[in-house]
Amino acid sequence: MFVLKPQSGLPIFEQLKAQMLEFVALGILSPNDKLPSVRSLAMELSINPNTVAKAYQELELQGYVYTVPGKGCFVSDNHIEEQIHFVKLTEFIQTVKEMKRHNIKENELVDAISLVYGGDKHDGTSSDQ
Repeated sequence: MFVLKPQSGLPIFEQLKAQMLEFVALGILSPNDKLPSVRSLAMELSINPNTVAKAYQELELQGYVYTVPGKGCFVSDNHIEEQIHFVKLTEFIQTVKEMKRHNIKENELVDAISLVYGGDKHDGTSSDQ
């Protein structure tokens, strides 16, 4: 289920966190679904259990999961989809600001977004700021 890329430069625990949130966003994981145990996921991925525990702890601190002592870790039902939506839009805004600093034009961004969403090419009539 999880795919780790050691060459990505992103720490393993961050990759786990990102994939869990992606699974929630895609509906693979739903609120109150039980996550794999720390030990079983660590064995499955051939990584240190502390790495999995760190990912779970951070997800819990951020409100994405909750722990039931003796039962395990579960996906939170605290409007997690809305939380992920907000985080992703915030990240996107920061990325757009960075692109603006690098003189990437608005119409180029719109074209790229249209390409991803499968829409028509932007007509280039929007203003560049």
